[in-house]
Amino acid sequence: MSKRSIKSHFSFNKQERNGIFFLLLIIVLLQLLFYFGSTFLTSEVEPQLKVDTELQSEIDQLKIKYAQQDSVVVYDYNPNFITDYKGYVLGMSPEEIDRLHKFRANNTYVNSALEFQEVTQISDSLLRVMSPQFKFPGWTQKSKGSHNSVNISSAVGVRKVPTKTIIKDLNLATVSDLRKVVGIGEVLSARIIKFRDRLGGFVAEEQLEHVYGLEEDVVTRVWERFKIVETPEIVKININDASASELVQLVYINYKLANRIIAYREYNGAISSYNQLLDIEDFPSEKLDIIQLYLQL
Repeated sequence: MSKRSIKSHFSFNKQERNGIFFLLLIIVLLQLLFYFGSTFLTSEVEPQLKVDTELQSEIDQLKIKYAQQDSVVVYDYNPNFITDYKGYVLGMSPEEIDRLHKFRANNTYVNSALEFQEVTQISDSLLRVMSPQFKFPGWTQKSKGSHNSVNISSAVGVRKVPTKTIIKDLNLATVSDLRKVVGIGEVLSARIIKFRDRLGGFVAEEQLEHVYGLEEDVVTRVWERFKIVETPEIVKININDASASELVQLVYINYKLANRIIAYREYNGAISSYNQLLDIEDFPSEKLDIIQLYLQL
């Protein structure tokens, strides 16, 4: 091949040179357009991705709220009646729970947080967590004895009162009598009478503490004016035969709990021990000593 023919492949006329120039110009323009266009689009999108701090704060609050709803809420309870499941939830080991149940098998009770620790041998740190929810019956706080069984009849007695105060039978007190106590008005006096009537009469002083809305200091003032002179006769309910409507005659049992008692009966057979009631969901374990006065097996 001659040099002229080779050279002709690399030589361009004016029109071809113009075409190549415009092609290169178009390529450069497209590159610039792509660069500036992408930069512009990015700057437009970025604000949309910024975190709305106010909205995020609301979301965080909702997360906290629902986390609290899902958490386990521990209400005040009598530690003498801790079940295996409740002890596990509270953080007790199986050995600690077994020590408590062995102690209770002798029909004995712990009357303070320190006694509970002595029996179960739980750690100081766990005691600090559990003890704020401990709720012991009122009469145990008046007794100095330790590890003694609770005798309800011994709780019914006369408290020391001023010599000029006339003591009346609480089971015969009227609304006007109760309203003479500081802290008891129209609502509370009517509520006490209604509660007493549903019980058929107060049997133990502790029952006054079960009246909704009655503060501890007000209860103390009541016993400065009243006492239980005559214990009313109790018509006991057979826990193994009673229907739901019969069970709810007892003020401590509502329809939901009554139905659970019946379901437990049907599934496990006859109830042979009052302690079995503690296995029923939402049973008021801290009131078992009182409730069993109104029941029979």
